[in-house]
Amino acid sequence: MKYLDLFIAFFRSGILGYGGGPSSIPLVHKEVVGTYKWMNDDEFSDVLALANTLPGPINTKMAGYIGYRVGGILGLFTALFATMVPTIILMILLLTFLSSIKDQPWVHGMVKAVIPVVCVMMATLTWDFLKKSKDSLGWKVAAGIVVVSFILIEFVGIHPGIIIGVLLVAAIVKRDKAKEVEQTIEKGVGM
Repeated sequence: MKYLDLFIAFFRSGILGYGGGPSSIPLVHKEVVGTYKWMNDDEFSDVLALANTLPGPINTKMAGYIGYRVGGILGLFTALFATMVPTIILMILLLTFLSSIKDQPWVHGMVKAVIPVVCVMMATLTWDFLKKSKDSLGWKVAAGIVVVSFILIEFVGIHPGIIIGVLLVAAIVKRDKAKEVEQTIEKGVGM
């Protein structure tokens, strides 16, 4: 059953994620965290950060990792198949049709209308992550990370992948330190 669930989850995000990787991230999030509960928001954020640091399409990277985590090697191939093949078939059919009507004004309007939809989807996902950062980091730290990241990317010219990698390492180190403190407290209480 888990392989069918993997296929359905990534088929939906793959087939409905028109506009590239950023438009499919909220769809994957809904399936993985909301519908099937294979991960929580923090784990999904870590997978998203890691996937952003690696080259290639983000939806296939996330599908491969999540598929492997849920169902091993067969889960990896199931999720990748569900993500890629329907999109390839749909694109062949869609491009064949669009090439016959590409000069119509309503087609140009339709393509331009996708941009605000993707922006709203990304803004919703960003807002969800910011709300959750209140509990883990606090508003000031989260806002500081956003501002410093923006300055480093836009004005200093540091690649976003480097910033994401540094933040990922910092999150892992912070999590490990929190576990050490927790274990120390448990040992002290047990004595």
